[in-house]
Amino acid sequence: MFVNTKYNSMKKNNDYLIENNNIIVQRIIGARRWDNIFWAVVTLAAGSGFFFTGLSSYMKKTILFFIAPSDLAFIPQGVLMLFYGALAIFISVFLWFTIALDIGSGYNKFDKLNNSIKILRLGFPGKNRFISLEYEINHIKCVQVSIKQGINPKHEIYLCTKNNNKIPLTQVSQPIPIAIIESEASKLARFLGVSIEDKDIKS
Repeated sequence: MFVNTKYNSMKKNNDYLIENNNIIVQRIIGARRWDNIFWAVVTLAAGSGFFFTGLSSYMKKTILFFIAPSDLAFIPQGVLMLFYGALAIFISVFLWFTIALDIGSGYNKFDKLNNSIKILRLGFPGKNRFISLEYEINHIKCVQVSIKQGINPKHEIYLCTKNNNKIPLTQVSQPIPIAIIESEASKLARFLGVSIEDKDIKS
């Protein structure tokens, strides 16, 4: 387990765990989310249906009892069914892989006692499996809230360093409500003793 056992008892949500007003630890949810599991199941079921339908049309016999290949020509319908089915199955396997490894999970730790900020995330297996970044609190210039509306909305919190680097803090998931984002950013800014930069609102 990559998280120190001291923090294993944290609630499984986005709440902050505050210890003696000197430490904040925020748990970050990764790929192991219900929406990812739902789409992995749906993609696998749909892909399997397409794939076996195409395979049935090629073999001219029923593979699954609810698939009748007699009315489906292998070329071009069967070939397309096989292609899209195999593609969907591949995507589903990739989703299950990321879910099993909980890609993107981790925590943000802000420690006034040690003047340190630690950002930890889980990546794919290999040399980048554990992605760990550390900064000093006195190198942070401000907390920035970035809000992007539209088809693919994003509500994010960044730490901006004095050399103008941006450190993303929010998890990759459904956008968190703006009111909650603002509340969390304000709480963090007060804790770090920095300002909140003007919101970057895009439509």
